[in-house]
Amino acid sequence: MPAEIRRTLMHIQTTHIEGGRAVPTPTKLVAALAIIKNPWFGRGFVEDLQPEVVEQGPELGKLLTDMILDVTGDALEGYGKASVVGMGGEIEHAQALTHTLWFGNQFRDAVKAKTYLAFTNTRGAAGCSLMIPLMDKDDGGRRSHYQTIHLTVPDAPAEDEIIMALGASVGGHPHHRIGDRYADLKAMGRDVDNPAGV
Repeated sequence: MPAEIRRTLMHIQTTHIEGGRAVPTPTKLVAALAIIKNPWFGRGFVEDLQPEVVEQGPELGKLLTDMILDVTGDALEGYGKASVVGMGGEIEHAQALTHTLWFGNQFRDAVKAKTYLAFTNTRGAAGCSLMIPLMDKDDGGRRSHYQTIHLTVPDAPAEDEIIMALGASVGGHPHHRIGDRYADLKAMGRDVDNPAGV
Protein backbone atom coordinates (compact mmCIF):
# COMPACT_ATOMS: atom_id res chain seq x y z
CA MET A 1 0.00 0.00 0.00
CA PRO A 2 1.23 3.54 -0.65
CA ALA A 3 2.43 5.69 2.23
CA GLU A 4 -0.31 7.36 4.26
CA ILE A 5 1.00 10.92 4.47
CA ARG A 6 -0.59 13.20 7.06
CA ARG A 7 1.48 16.29 6.32
CA THR A 8 4.58 17.52 4.53
CA LEU A 9 6.70 20.39 5.82
CA MET A 10 9.55 22.53 4.52
CA HIS A 11 12.16 24.19 6.72
CA ILE A 12 14.42 26.83 5.18
CA GLN A 13 17.13 28.59 7.16
CA THR A 14 19.31 31.32 5.61
CA THR A 15 22.26 32.65 7.60
CA HIS A 16 23.33 36.25 6.98
CA ILE A 17 25.43 36.87 10.12
CA GLU A 18 27.46 34.36 12.14
CA GLY A 19 29.91 35.08 14.94
CA GLY A 20 29.09 38.78 14.67
CA ARG A 21 30.29 38.91 11.07
CA ALA A 22 28.33 39.17 7.86
CA VAL A 23 28.38 36.05 5.71
CA PRO A 24 29.58 37.24 2.27
CA THR A 25 27.32 34.76 0.48
CA PRO A 26 24.45 33.76 2.78
CA THR A 27 24.25 30.01 3.34
CA LYS A 28 21.05 28.00 3.25
CA LEU A 29 19.89 24.87 5.07
CA VAL A 30 16.78 23.15 3.74
CA ALA A 31 14.79 20.26 5.18
CA ALA A 32 11.82 18.42 3.67
CA LEU A 33 9.70 16.30 6.01
CA ALA A 34 6.83 13.88 5.61
CA ILE A 35 4.75 12.72 8.57
CA ILE A 36 3.49 9.26 7.69
CA LYS A 37 1.48 6.49 9.31
CA ASN A 38 3.86 3.79 10.53
CA PRO A 39 2.93 0.89 8.22
CA TRP A 40 3.90 -1.69 10.88
CA PHE A 41 2.14 -0.06 13.84
CA GLY A 42 -0.25 -2.33 15.74
CA ARG A 43 0.79 -5.49 13.90
CA GLY A 44 2.98 -6.98 16.61
CA PHE A 45 6.49 -8.07 15.73
CA VAL A 46 6.65 -8.05 11.92
CA GLU A 47 9.37 -10.39 10.69
CA ASP A 48 9.67 -9.12 7.10
CA LEU A 49 9.64 -5.34 6.66
CA GLN A 50 10.68 -5.46 3.02
CA PRO A 51 7.27 -5.30 1.27
CA GLU A 52 6.44 -1.90 2.78
CA VAL A 53 10.02 -0.67 2.26
CA VAL A 54 9.92 -1.51 -1.45
CA GLU A 55 6.50 0.07 -1.90
CA GLN A 56 6.87 3.22 0.21
CA GLY A 57 10.61 3.94 0.00
CA PRO A 58 10.68 5.17 -3.61
CA GLU A 59 7.50 7.21 -3.16
CA LEU A 60 8.81 9.00 -0.07
CA GLY A 61 12.30 9.43 -1.47
CA LYS A 62 11.03 11.06 -4.65
CA LEU A 63 8.52 13.27 -2.83
CA LEU A 64 11.11 14.66 -0.40
CA THR A 65 13.81 14.95 -3.07
CA ASP A 66 11.50 16.99 -5.28
CA MET A 67 10.61 19.24 -2.36
CA ILE A 68 14.32 19.88 -1.67
CA LEU A 69 15.24 20.50 -5.30
CA ASP A 70 12.33 22.92 -5.73
CA VAL A 71 14.22 25.15 -3.28
CA THR A 72 17.89 24.44 -4.03
CA GLY A 73 17.92 23.54 -7.70
CA ASP A 74 21.43 22.73 -8.92
CA ALA A 75 23.01 24.79 -6.11
CA LEU A 76 22.72 21.91 -3.60
CA GLU A 77 26.11 20.97 -2.09
CA GLY A 78 25.45 19.06 1.14
CA TYR A 79 22.88 16.41 1.99
CA GLY A 80 21.62 14.02 4.65
CA LYS A 81 18.60 12.12 5.95
CA ALA A 82 16.84 11.36 9.22
CA SER A 83 13.77 9.72 10.71
CA VAL A 84 11.92 9.66 14.00
CA VAL A 85 9.50 6.86 14.85
CA GLY A 86 6.71 7.48 17.36
CA MET A 87 6.75 5.79 20.77
CA GLY A 88 4.45 2.99 19.60
CA GLY A 89 6.94 1.84 16.97
CA GLU A 90 10.39 0.28 16.84
CA ILE A 91 13.61 2.04 15.89
CA GLU A 92 13.85 -0.66 13.23
CA HIS A 93 10.71 0.75 11.61
CA ALA A 94 12.41 4.13 11.12
CA GLN A 95 15.63 2.47 9.99
CA ALA A 96 13.81 0.22 7.53
CA LEU A 97 12.50 3.18 5.54
CA THR A 98 15.63 5.32 5.96
CA HIS A 99 18.41 2.78 5.31
CA THR A 100 17.31 1.45 1.99
CA LEU A 101 18.40 2.28 -1.52
CA TRP A 102 14.71 2.40 -2.42
CA PHE A 103 14.53 5.65 -0.40
CA GLY A 104 18.01 7.19 -0.34
CA ASN A 105 18.96 6.61 -3.94
CA GLN A 106 16.08 8.80 -5.09
CA PHE A 107 18.08 11.68 -3.57
CA ARG A 108 21.59 10.45 -4.37
CA ASP A 109 20.81 9.82 -8.03
CA ALA A 110 18.93 13.10 -8.49
CA VAL A 111 21.91 15.15 -7.28
CA LYS A 112 24.56 12.83 -8.81
CA ALA A 113 26.19 12.34 -5.41
CA LYS A 114 29.37 10.39 -4.75
CA THR A 115 29.19 10.08 -0.96
CA TYR A 116 26.81 8.21 1.31
CA LEU A 117 23.93 10.02 3.00
CA ALA A 118 24.74 10.93 6.61
CA PHE A 119 21.84 9.92 8.87
CA THR A 120 20.14 9.78 12.25
CA ASN A 121 17.28 7.54 13.42
CA THR A 122 15.55 7.98 16.77
CA ARG A 123 12.32 7.21 18.60
CA GLY A 124 10.43 9.99 20.31
CA ALA A 125 7.17 11.67 21.17
CA ALA A 126 5.57 14.67 19.51
CA GLY A 127 7.84 17.71 19.63
CA CYS A 128 11.05 15.75 20.09
CA SER A 129 14.26 16.89 18.40
CA LEU A 130 14.89 15.91 14.82
CA MET A 131 18.50 16.26 13.70
CA ILE A 132 19.60 15.87 10.09
CA PRO A 133 23.38 15.61 9.72
CA LEU A 134 24.80 16.83 6.43
CA MET A 135 27.98 16.23 4.48
CA ASP A 136 29.27 17.26 1.06
CA LYS A 137 27.52 15.21 -1.61
CA ASP A 138 30.76 14.66 -3.52
CA ASP A 139 33.58 14.81 -0.95
CA GLY A 140 33.24 13.13 2.47
CA GLY A 141 36.35 14.87 3.81
CA ARG A 142 35.17 18.42 3.13
CA ARG A 143 34.51 19.60 6.68
CA SER A 144 33.02 22.92 5.59
CA HIS A 145 29.89 20.93 4.78
CA TYR A 146 29.61 19.00 8.05
CA GLN A 147 26.45 20.67 9.32
CA THR A 148 23.30 19.74 11.22
CA ILE A 149 19.72 20.86 10.70
CA HIS A 150 17.96 20.83 14.08
CA LEU A 151 14.20 21.25 14.30
CA THR A 152 11.01 20.00 15.94
CA VAL A 153 7.43 19.34 14.84
CA PRO A 154 5.07 20.21 17.73
CA ASP A 155 2.45 17.55 16.95
CA ALA A 156 4.58 14.76 15.48
CA PRO A 157 5.36 11.99 15.56
CA ALA A 158 2.21 10.55 17.10
CA GLU A 159 2.74 7.07 18.53
CA ASP A 160 1.66 5.48 15.24
CA GLU A 161 3.70 7.76 12.95
CA ILE A 162 7.16 8.18 11.48
CA ILE A 163 8.74 11.46 10.43
CA MET A 164 10.86 10.95 7.31
CA ALA A 165 13.26 13.77 6.42
CA LEU A 166 15.84 14.80 3.87
CA GLY A 167 18.15 17.75 4.37
CA ALA A 168 20.38 19.84 2.13
CA SER A 169 22.73 22.79 2.17
CA VAL A 170 23.59 25.52 -0.27
CA GLY A 171 27.09 26.49 0.80
CA GLY A 172 29.06 25.24 3.77
CA HIS A 173 28.83 26.46 7.33
CA PRO A 174 29.58 30.18 7.66
CA HIS A 175 33.20 31.32 8.15
CA HIS A 176 34.61 27.79 7.84
CA ARG A 177 38.15 27.70 9.21
CA ILE A 178 38.86 24.22 10.60
CA GLY A 179 40.31 22.80 7.40
CA ASP A 180 39.49 19.55 5.69
CA ARG A 181 40.13 16.00 6.86
CA TYR A 182 43.01 15.65 4.41
CA ALA A 183 45.17 18.24 6.20
CA ASP A 184 44.93 16.18 9.41
CA LEU A 185 45.86 13.00 7.57
CA LYS A 186 48.93 14.67 6.03
CA ALA A 187 50.00 16.10 9.39
CA MET A 188 49.70 12.61 10.91
CA GLY A 189 51.83 11.15 8.13
CA ARG A 190 48.99 9.10 6.67
CA ASP A 191 48.29 8.47 3.03
CA VAL A 192 45.42 10.74 2.01
CA ASP A 193 44.28 8.18 -0.57
CA ASN A 194 44.57 5.28 1.89
CA PRO A 195 43.94 6.69 5.39
CA ALA A 196 43.40 3.30 7.01
CA GLY A 197 46.79 2.12 5.76
CA VAL A 198 45.44 -0.97 3.99
